[in-house]
Amino acid sequence: MKQLTIFTLLAIAFITNVNAQNKKKQDQKAIKDMCGCYDVSFNFAETFEYVEDSTYVPSKVKHDRGLEWVALVKDEKDEIVLQHLLIVETKQGPYIVKHWRQDWGFQNTELYTYNHDNKWDFVTLPKKDVKGQWTQKVFQVDDSPRYEGSASWIHVDGKSYWENTTAAPLPRREYTKRSDYNVTVRTNRHEITDAGWVHDQDNNKVLRETGKEDVVIAQEKGHNAYVKVADSKCIAAQEYWKENAEKWAVVRAKWDTVFERNTNLSLEEKVDNKVLFKYLFDEENYKTAEQINPVIESFVK
Repeated sequence: MKQLTIFTLLAIAFITNVNAQNKKKQDQKAIKDMCGCYDVSFNFAETFEYVEDSTYVPSKVKHDRGLEWVALVKDEKDEIVLQHLLIVETKQGPYIVKHWRQDWGFQNTELYTYNHDNKWDFVTLPKKDVKGQWTQKVFQVDDSPRYEGSASWIHVDGKSYWENTTAAPLPRREYTKRSDYNVTVRTNRHEITDAGWVHDQDNNKVLRETGKEDVVIAQEKGHNAYVKVADSKCIAAQEYWKENAEKWAVVRAKWDTVFERNTNLSLEEKVDNKVLFKYLFDEENYKTAEQINPVIESFVK
């Protein structure tokens, strides 16, 4: 009887492990299904406002479209990196904007969570809290941090989705126009669809001050739909990445050395009256580690 119990426990452990491995493969597939060429619609609308101010002016509804290539930069057992490249059509031909980046880490315990005013807190999570989960780390166009969060991919009723709530800086469409809030508390949902994938957002616009409770100014709905199109439509972005991938690998490597300090992070908004991406997008003067590393370090307080 005792021997049978041991065999039963071993069988249960084996089945549990197989199921976990199968689940992880589903997760990996869902993440990599976000790669490819997409016709993207970006839609944002402020839904509710909470300030008692008759002069309050809500953000305008935003509708925009774009063609975007999502490149698979790294594909390892516990880490998948996707780089977004936006294709802008001009009279001179397609112009490529290195857009946001998303890194996915399996059962990751170390995060940089956004506090406010260009400050990120280094956080260590218990292993039991992230078991089976994936951290999504999102980076700005210059590969500086934006927001991070951990959650499980869910595969049920033919759906695959991941959802997490975390704090972030203001989006680019807002930070030059709004000064009445300084943090976006984002609920991000990534769902794989038959047509491609959807990035849904339910966001709180928050005024955060040290030593005070957060004040929600307004709420916002975001719906970004990525509809897959032929890869041939994104050839310009693919060629750009072939030519520039090595340079941006140097940028990521430098940021990795900053993150590996495992301490709270505070960044300058500008150095010599210039934001970081203006330096790094200068293809002539910032190509090598010798040129890139010092300028990134100059933004780290």
